[in-house]
Amino acid sequence: MISKPVAPTGRTAAMIMSLLLDLVNILGGLLLAIPLLGRAPVVGHDLGRFAAKMAPWRWIIGVIALVAGGYFLIVHAFSGPNVFHFEIVGIAVGICLAWERLTGRTPIAPEPGTDATGRWLALGIFGVIAIIVGLQGLVTPN
Repeated sequence: MISKPVAPTGRTAAMIMSLLLDLVNILGGLLLAIPLLGRAPVVGHDLGRFAAKMAPWRWIIGVIALVAGGYFLIVHAFSGPNVFHFEIVGIAVGICLAWERLTGRTPIAPEPGTDATGRWLALGIFGVIAIIVGLQGLVTPN
């Protein structure tokens, strides 16, 4: 007997969007934190190579973070209980990663191989915070 495919319910779609938001927070945070994490003696070189491979796709990760964070911001702003930090961090990660495509100006997100000084250091610290928020979102129930 052949079964028909079933469209996801509202709860399933929200769970998928939540997982997507957590994953782009982790991945986007990792891309933002590369100047800071690249100084780690054991994994720094591997993270730099990973960032170099992901550099052309940063803007896509940023757009996904903007969409997922914006979706939950709208949902939680209108139907409660309140706005969570997951959405705010996701929107900020999305803006940082997609800045060049959105505005046509120089990118906010650091290129692989940059030193962690000045604004790159601040973005690196924010990237570590985004990684922590994404990991927290994976273990926090909806």
